[in-house]
Amino acid sequence: MRRAGRALLVLWGVATLVFFLFHTVGGDPARMMLGQVEDEQALAAVRAAYGLDQPLLVQYARYLGGLSPVRPVDGTWGLHWPDLQTSYQQRGVAVSALIGQTLPNTALLAFISLGTAVLLGVPLGLYSALRAGSAADRAITVLSTVGMATPSFFSAIVVAWLFAYVLHDWTGLPLTGSLRELDDYGNAVRWEWSHLILPALTLAVRPVGVIAQMMRSSALEILNLDYVRTAYAKGLTTSQVLRRHVLRNALNPLITTISGWFASLLAGAVFVETVFGWRGAGKLMVDALEGRDFPVVMGSILALSLIFVLLQALVDWLYGVVDPRVKASLR
Repeated sequence: MRRAGRALLVLWGVATLVFFLFHTVGGDPARMMLGQVEDEQALAAVRAAYGLDQPLLVQYARYLGGLSPVRPVDGTWGLHWPDLQTSYQQRGVAVSALIGQTLPNTALLAFISLGTAVLLGVPLGLYSALRAGSAADRAITVLSTVGMATPSFFSAIVVAWLFAYVLHDWTGLPLTGSLRELDDYGNAVRWEWSHLILPALTLAVRPVGVIAQMMRSSALEILNLDYVRTAYAKGLTTSQVLRRHVLRNALNPLITTISGWFASLLAGAVFVETVFGWRGAGKLMVDALEGRDFPVVMGSILALSLIFVLLQALVDWLYGVVDPRVKASLR
């Protein structure tokens, strides 16, 4: 119950912060929706339709009321999906529908990127720990440090230029595109999985370095413990020691790293999706910010915040699975 209370408090704080932040910045959404129209009656009608003519605190109360899953709809109380309002740019289109169309693309991109980072980072970290002080260890350390220090937007530009332009004849990878594309006639939808490769590779650059360094540090610490030396003395092979003792005991800090970087990948996707034209939640937010479509921006931030909260709950559960001592302490 305490965790649920803290989670609700975090979500309320995020909702409050983004509401007042975007409602105090300059710009009139009604004028943005009507473009060059200067008719005051039309502007007043739009403000009344969207509740923009109400006092700020009244708008805030209505916004929180719409987010509550328990609220009256058409005079009847019940459980309902949170109302994230409608888009200013795409009139009549619910923000929840826009997020539902784009957030799965961002989640898929983040999962593929993180999976790639784990598959590369864990073996590299273990190999570096086993060859500590060697040339290979120093090379892995330098490359992982460079990867960690490289911003996502810079990696996106370099990866796009190298693989989609310089090496395009060999890779055949497109510079931009999303997972689902219309055919030349605009009718059938094609699944273009090749469009996922470059943005996923770009997002995986930084977490590969972090995971490799974390795994190296944890493995070095565990390899110097007495029970590992005892395992070697009993005749266990290196692979058996790594599988039975080193890898399992190094999972706790690795889980923390992975969960934290999944959240970072969702944030970094804003730049990567814009560079590669990937239609995800990040690109949706950028387009909405440019058009001052505040409900879309606020709804996207709330959706990502909810994912972060759920991720933290998942991490706590995984701690208990990996280490029973943590499970006992969380009871």
